[in-house]
Amino acid sequence: MEADSESFHTTDLLRCIVKHPAMRGPRPLGVVIKLGECIRLSQLLNVNPVTNTKHRTGTSSIVDEKSHEPLLSILTLIVETAVKLRKDGHKVIIVSSGAIGVGLRRMDVEKRPKHLSKLQALAAIGQCRLMSLWDSLFNHLRQPIAQILLTRNDIADRSRYLNAQRTINELLDMGVIPIVNENDTLAVSEIKFGDNDTLSAVTAAMVHADLLFLMTDVDCLYDKNPRTNPDAQPIEVVEDISSLVADVSTAGSSLGTGGMSTKIVAARLATSAGVTTVITKSSNPGNIVSIVKHIQASRSPASPTTKNDQSGSDSEDNSNNTEALMSASVSSLKPPTPLHTRFLPSPHPVRDRYFWILHGLRPHGTLFIDQGCYKALLNKAGLLPVGVVDVEGTFHQQEAVRICVVDKKHPGTQPQEVGRCLTNYSSAEVSRIKGKHTSEIPGLLGYMDSEYVAQRESISFFSGFHGGGVSRPVTPVGSGVNLAGMVKGKGGGGNRVGTPAQEERRLEAEDKELEKEEELVMRQGKKEDGQQVRFVEEVKVVGGGE
Repeated sequence: MEADSESFHTTDLLRCIVKHPAMRGPRPLGVVIKLGECIRLSQLLNVNPVTNTKHRTGTSSIVDEKSHEPLLSILTLIVETAVKLRKDGHKVIIVSSGAIGVGLRRMDVEKRPKHLSKLQALAAIGQCRLMSLWDSLFNHLRQPIAQILLTRNDIADRSRYLNAQRTINELLDMGVIPIVNENDTLAVSEIKFGDNDTLSAVTAAMVHADLLFLMTDVDCLYDKNPRTNPDAQPIEVVEDISSLVADVSTAGSSLGTGGMSTKIVAARLATSAGVTTVITKSSNPGNIVSIVKHIQASRSPASPTTKNDQSGSDSEDNSNNTEALMSASVSSLKPPTPLHTRFLPSPHPVRDRYFWILHGLRPHGTLFIDQGCYKALLNKAGLLPVGVVDVEGTFHQQEAVRICVVDKKHPGTQPQEVGRCLTNYSSAEVSRIKGKHTSEIPGLLGYMDSEYVAQRESISFFSGFHGGGVSRPVTPVGSGVNLAGMVKGKGGGGNRVGTPAQEERRLEAEDKELEKEEELVMRQGKKEDGQQVRFVEEVKVVGGGE
């Protein structure tokens, strides 16, 4: 009997070692990648999901400010880290600047010029050299890479945006590491403060990445400038970026165009799209692997507990005690997590079409609406002319405009911008039909292209503007996953409509409707080629301006 008992306990211990989540290692994170037909997170979880991890590497991180020489030691560590992540099953994208810095070295230019044409010429010279370095380093580890050069006009044009998204996703599926950079050689207004930080956030949102790493010259975000204040305290987790209080006074380096403030803007963009954003030190890129494992472990489900109130057997008690012992032992063996700042994603992440409307287009004007109209929009209604109070600016059909809410009860109150939309009518047409009922449109215009000033699928709200009492996101969630449970003090599941299966079907149906709408818009005609559209750098947050 004692032998049987000993055998049982040994088997029970082995079961704990094999089945305990801490001993199995962290489960790779799931990512939603849209390839024609939308693949949901729940589907990926059944087929060994992978993490889509993205790094943003700055010019000052990989090019020495004084000698302009590429920092091969840092580049090598980044390459080793990226390959390590790939071997762990993750999908990796690198957003790398540095072309101008390398061009300076190649042409023996000591100081970064200010003239745009010279910067573009140096970028053309340096880009070849920089990609040659990347390819040579990755080739030693037999890792294929690809070059992706984007401009903000590529982001602003919907068809080109989707083509870029599909190309990057295809490269990731092929096991290739895309290296993304802004096309500084052709861009006119893009070579300025913070471009690649913003580009990395847009790329992360475009491919539905789980993580965005912003590499910088400090190990994390501080409440004060650590260079001048010895008592500066690190900020490890930022739950609500709109209420962030930190010292971001550091400007960019002499070579790069980014600084800490641009990284905060990038973090706002990325987290609004559901991407966890991490700021960490560029001189230790190997820390990325440790941080990824730490985040994976924090997202892993807790081990199930066994109830003892029914049988009360000794075997169940011993099993629970063994699992508790194993959990404590494994936790004590974990190495300390490298210092970093993690920005938690929004509990209401914005899907890529809605993200594109919000952050990929320059608004050409403003529509002012009343509180009643705003409440109707929150309940999934389209924007009718009767709800429009006033119009500002000059815009044409299918151009982006701001949506601002006017408080009629307090005339002196400043209108609050809550979102953006694509209009079905021009500014001149809206001025004639504002405040009118739909039935009056033909009499006022002589025609009626649509009963709505803006269709519901062409209206997108900033994260946080969900209105009082609204239990679901007004801008649909792309993956169908409620991320509110990741934020301290907030429970998950409160924003889901129906069962998980019903929510999956509803979101898939919405995706198909949006695809049909996009195809219809593209068939109706594209914007003129000469139209200049720039990316909106400032991000609207709760309580802040644009």
